[in-house]
Amino acid sequence: MERVRTAGWGFLSGLAETAEMIKLQHTVFALPFAIIGLVTATAGWPPARVWLWVGVAMAGARTAAMAFNRLADHEIDAANPRTAGRALPAGRLSRRFVWIVTVVASALFLLAAAELNRLCALLAPVVLLVLLGYSLSKRVTAASHLWLGLGLGIAPVGAWLAATGRFAAEPFVLAAAVMLWVAGFDVIYSLQDEAFDRQHNLHSLPVRLGGARALTVARGFHLLALAGFAIFAAMAGGGVLRYGAVCLAGMLLAWQHHLVHPGDLSRVDAAFFTANGTLSIVMCILFLFAKMQL
Repeated sequence: MERVRTAGWGFLSGLAETAEMIKLQHTVFALPFAIIGLVTATAGWPPARVWLWVGVAMAGARTAAMAFNRLADHEIDAANPRTAGRALPAGRLSRRFVWIVTVVASALFLLAAAELNRLCALLAPVVLLVLLGYSLSKRVTAASHLWLGLGLGIAPVGAWLAATGRFAAEPFVLAAAVMLWVAGFDVIYSLQDEAFDRQHNLHSLPVRLGGARALTVARGFHLLALAGFAIFAAMAGGGVLRYGAVCLAGMLLAWQHHLVHPGDLSRVDAAFFTANGTLSIVMCILFLFAKMQL
């Protein structure tokens, strides 16, 4: 009996470690914008099978990207005091297991894309290369923040293609806004590792420009992102709810820049997760309500 209980606990513990490794809670950054793209793409509501396979594709893509990121950064995470306690460098998960997660999640993403339509199936391998490639970008370019933003910005484009099977201007406007939004808050988050990254020859805007100038660039990214959100809201049909979503996004962006200063990073977590998670969820809810009014 004790053996069964121990095995069950080990399985649950492994699931918890895996969820933590892939930062399941960070799904709030991309999934809401995929939903916005999905519901804006068509006059009616997308069929249930499209919702299902978009959800599977999002889960597979994000899991593969995060698991591969942990593999690529294994030694870096182990050397960084801020990340040394993560499951892989701490030895709570093995590299073999994380490789299995990466391969299975990648296959799940490719399967979901094939189930959606031909265009999604053709583009899926390219998308996967972009997502996995981000994990190596910090070694070669300070534009890695934009690469991460591109990875998340693909979500609304993919959802649009899943619903319609064809390209349009609207999801690319939203994708550009999401890319700039993510790049901006990733610059803020990377301030924590400025000294470590410089010491280990890793690239970031704080390393390239210093903390104060990097924050100025992040503000610029966020101003452009807000403009992109506003343009997309107009293209999606405008209205009080959509423009209200943009206004609330602007307030949350201003709040996170109020929280963080180069000499005071004590509230980075609030700026990174609370402000940005709230932004994406609120925008998604208001765009859904706007859709319901049609």
